[in-house]
Amino acid sequence: MALKTKSTTGSTRPLIVAGVMSGTSADGIDIALCRITPTRDANASPRIKFLGHAGFPYPRAIRADLLRIMEGAPSTAAHLSRLNWRLGAIYADCIERAATKLKLKPALVGLHGQTIHHQTKPTPYLGAPLPSTWQIGEAAVLAERLRCTVVSDFRPADLAAGGQGAPLVPMLDYTLFRHPTRNRILLNLGGIANVTVIPAGSTIDSLLAFDTGPANMVIDALMQSEFGKPFDRNGAVAARGEVPGDLFNELWRDPYFAAPPPKSCGREQFGQGFVQRLKHLAAKAAPADLIAAATYLTSTSILEAISVFGIPHLQQHTPRAAATDLIAAGGGTRNRTLMSLLAEGLSELNISLAPTDSVGIPSQAKEAVAFALLAWLSYFGLPGNIPAATGASHPAILGKVSRA
Repeated sequence: MALKTKSTTGSTRPLIVAGVMSGTSADGIDIALCRITPTRDANASPRIKFLGHAGFPYPRAIRADLLRIMEGAPSTAAHLSRLNWRLGAIYADCIERAATKLKLKPALVGLHGQTIHHQTKPTPYLGAPLPSTWQIGEAAVLAERLRCTVVSDFRPADLAAGGQGAPLVPMLDYTLFRHPTRNRILLNLGGIANVTVIPAGSTIDSLLAFDTGPANMVIDALMQSEFGKPFDRNGAVAARGEVPGDLFNELWRDPYFAAPPPKSCGREQFGQGFVQRLKHLAAKAAPADLIAAATYLTSTSILEAISVFGIPHLQQHTPRAAATDLIAAGGGTRNRTLMSLLAEGLSELNISLAPTDSVGIPSQAKEAVAFALLAWLSYFGLPGNIPAATGASHPAILGKVSRA
């Protein structure tokens, strides 16, 4: 799939683009500012220069309300509408603060929004089976406040084309990290963990990407319920716990882990229902053991996904033996216990491990950079999904445009 930037854009003028990401953990908002420039080669990817990043926590009351809605609590149309508009104002505030901090003015914004529902399997509703996804945060508020074009709501176009609506970060992974002689696996450790597998020297149609299961989501929920803390700082609690073998074996029976790609998941699979089941199965376990089990589940599901799906894909698409790098991003990279488990397992697979910080993009900023790129592609009428990753029937131009 060529990007054809020359014929489509008709210009090599760079744009300053702000990418805005708030993920399934609903812990805050990441803003990344980038300079994106089309190339004169119609088959080449645009050039992306990372300019800076700022992160902002959600106000406590907003986060509590979001988590309640995301877990399926009953609400009203009026409540959801107000939350949508309130988030729009919060996102605008954060972009303004980031732009002031970095002394930059964005000409374009890519707004992921906050996912409050993501159901990829068609489910019967009023006489017809259908999938559905919903990301909130009113983009018109941003366009008016910032006086620039905003591209938002990226997932529905892929879902409508028969895809999972996720993962969408693989377009950035391919653009920035593909290598002519080395295999690359990109790992994101947000609320959910996802991987992008890029064989050495491959085309965009030869990559593999999917969600492996929970990353921080289950750990964070247990830390909040058992310790009153938002997350396991440095993985310290997990490090002093022990994993109950029978508990892990029961959790590992979840059919999601064995399901082949393409696949994506969220709170619908690994939210409070999953957490309550875990606590019920381990009613006599010490709280630290629950954290250890959730951390081990995250590492094991990632390593198994790479072993069962990733490595065979690399072997199939790499013409000769090539070294493999795993480059990790997301808040989970700060969990030393999780990263130690991953490093140990990857070493056994002869795969090196490094954070995206080592290649110039802060781990916390990567997904925001991805939505800056997706906004740029949509702005110029270029597809942003990768059917090999999402399962869509064709490349699609993603997002909805709000203009000042």
